[in-house]
Amino acid sequence: MTADTIIINGTVLTMERLATPAGALAIRDGRILAVGSNSEVRALASSRTRIIDAKGRVVLPGFQDTHIHLQDSGYHYGFNAVLDECRSIAELQEALATFAHASKSAWVRGVGWYTGIFTDANLTRDVLDKVVPDRPCFILASDGHNACLNSKACDLLGIRKGVDDPPNGHFVRDGKGVPTGMLHEDAIDWVTQRMPTVTDDEYAGGVRFAQGLCNRHGITGVLDASVNERHARVYQRLADQDALTVHVAATAKVEPHEKTEDALERVKSLRASCRGDVFKIHSAKFFLDGVLENRTGVMLEPYSDSIGGNAPLMFGHNQVKDLFTAFDAARFQIHVHVIGDGALRSALDGLQAAREVNGAWPSLHQLAHVQCLDPADLPRFRELGAMANLQSLWARHEPSVTDVALPMVGEERGKWMYAFRSLIDAGAPFCLSSDWGVSTLNPFPIMETAVTRQPPRRNGDHPVFLPEQRMDIAECLRGYTVNAAAAAWRSETTGTLSPGKSADVIILDRDIRNCSVYDIGDTEVLLTLFRGKAVHMVGDYA
Repeated sequence: MTADTIIINGTVLTMERLATPAGALAIRDGRILAVGSNSEVRALASSRTRIIDAKGRVVLPGFQDTHIHLQDSGYHYGFNAVLDECRSIAELQEALATFAHASKSAWVRGVGWYTGIFTDANLTRDVLDKVVPDRPCFILASDGHNACLNSKACDLLGIRKGVDDPPNGHFVRDGKGVPTGMLHEDAIDWVTQRMPTVTDDEYAGGVRFAQGLCNRHGITGVLDASVNERHARVYQRLADQDALTVHVAATAKVEPHEKTEDALERVKSLRASCRGDVFKIHSAKFFLDGVLENRTGVMLEPYSDSIGGNAPLMFGHNQVKDLFTAFDAARFQIHVHVIGDGALRSALDGLQAAREVNGAWPSLHQLAHVQCLDPADLPRFRELGAMANLQSLWARHEPSVTDVALPMVGEERGKWMYAFRSLIDAGAPFCLSSDWGVSTLNPFPIMETAVTRQPPRRNGDHPVFLPEQRMDIAECLRGYTVNAAAAAWRSETTGTLSPGKSADVIILDRDIRNCSVYDIGDTEVLLTLFRGKAVHMVGDYA
């Protein structure tokens, strides 16, 4: 049997346990045909075989991002004002004004502003009115849990003094009770449901933009961390058109107001209609809390700052147990947003309740973010087979941590913030991901931060944030390949460069196992193959 493509002269890291690096691999019909020495693989070539010379470079399985908002963030970043580089009100206004001047749309939309700098105290409708006075304007924060409207939008939507907050949402008000334009949590959904509808074609364009960005950074598989019927419809259409260049698994969002039986039947229907090779829905998503930046993270004890207080769980504690038990019994993976240690405790209690009723099975239920934890809960990850889905880029000294989160949780609880090393040492299954568009989807800065617990050196010499919680690069690579494939329930077909698996292959410009840890973030992907086809090529491979 001859190969369609062979890669020779590489340092092929198959990511199989105990495997030593190989020199070459062969691909046929979109799958790995063989891995071995140059001579062994060359023997599988014919006159029609494409030969790729890796020139000694590292060859890896394609990375997989198992907590990403691909479709929504693709639309937001592909077609709206991008505000993620703004670090002052003046910069935000300039970026928004430039976009608004060029845009002819009825609404001016922006995305990506940083909640570590822009807060309820300094971002209001007045700030937006100064640059967008004539049209309604909506800008979404990078974390997706905060947004801001200008006065035109507030007036159009009826957000005025006396308006009621929606469930699990909040319209921020000034001292006189007048909404300031800032939105928290499900108040954002309340607003977007009343804005002009984005078409499926526009969202499909967002997917194309996003998957191109993924391929550029070596990502060939994703888990979209919150979808509904529209997401499923758009993804399925692209899959039917053979237009996807990443494997897409997805988690269907369950709302707190839904009855258990109704939510289960709805998500079952979605799963049944979306079970293809490239796109599938296999899990249910639950937001148990929000974020510390807007004081909606749920802690076991009240916040430690001068304001104090706490946030309510977005689902009732017994409701969590009931829902988790029902979805676990129906053999869904459960994917949970947990920021505070109180939300984490509730999620673990829910998974334990499900196991006591349904028994153990290899679900690898996902607990995403795990910003804060009580050390008493560390062994429960291993006991329950719950996977810590980690966003390591956040584990460093920057305003959202140093100025916001740490004062809120206090010194003692702050020692357990983003406690990756402790989780791994306690035997927790784990994977790495981005939560894009909250932050970059580029895996290399994310892995660098996991290893250094510092911002990039080009931004200055910052202190290390909890150095005892550092990971090593081997763990990072597993977190983006083998472990990520398991998290997305794709281990049988992806995650390693093993014969028979999908030929999702990347070639890097450096060996990130041996370079300076402060250079990992600058790594470039030179070639990305998805199912054996080149979807990103630069340099020698273009």
